[in-house]
Amino acid sequence: MNNVITIFRREMRSYFNSPVAYIVITLFLLVSGYFFSSTLFLNNSADLRSLFGIAGFILMLFTPAVTMRLLAEERRAGTIEILVTLPVKDEEIVVGKFLAGFALTAISIVLTFIAYLTIASLGNADFGAAFGGYLGLILMSGVYVAIGLFTSSLSPNQIIAFIVGFVIIFAFFMLDKILAFLPDALTSFFEYLSIDYHYSNISRGVIDSRDLIYYFSMIFFFLYLAVKMTQLRKWR
Repeated sequence: MNNVITIFRREMRSYFNSPVAYIVITLFLLVSGYFFSSTLFLNNSADLRSLFGIAGFILMLFTPAVTMRLLAEERRAGTIEILVTLPVKDEEIVVGKFLAGFALTAISIVLTFIAYLTIASLGNADFGAAFGGYLGLILMSGVYVAIGLFTSSLSPNQIIAFIVGFVIIFAFFMLDKILAFLPDALTSFFEYLSIDYHYSNISRGVIDSRDLIYYFSMIFFFLYLAVKMTQLRKWR
């Protein structure tokens, strides 16, 4: 656990000692704030649906940008070989880096809570739906970070890691949008694999164990793949 915390702190310092964290957080807040305020003032609709609706799309772009360097930069600089020769397990390396990327995206999401406070001040806030929406966004970001970390382990090129990460995330997000083109026998399977399907359920304020199991399973699966790719570095 100490090794995980050390790697986590190292990555967080790397984020905040460079413009990365500030750019990501600022842009996320500006884009999500724009869509929220446009709905609030232009459409005269005081709810968080526009924020929760657009945030998933924003995270699809922002999360791969946050994670693309986590392992790819280590490989490019040759420091991954140093890491794996230290008394640090591959799992600890991956988990520490995952927690750092997840923390940065979670901070960005939590800072949008000012939107809920704005709605609450207008007397039209549904706490259950708001809680579900924020929980769904945080769980979704966890899956995105795990996918991004896995793709970062595939290549020392950060651009390739970003593109592959975005494509995988987008594919999982869109699975429930193509059900009409699939045989009936496959619709339930592909619907369950869709990230947005489970996010839609939780964002309505319905916390179902099946949705939680899905998110945690996806995080574990892609972290497992990232660990395996890290272990392969030892044999090359």
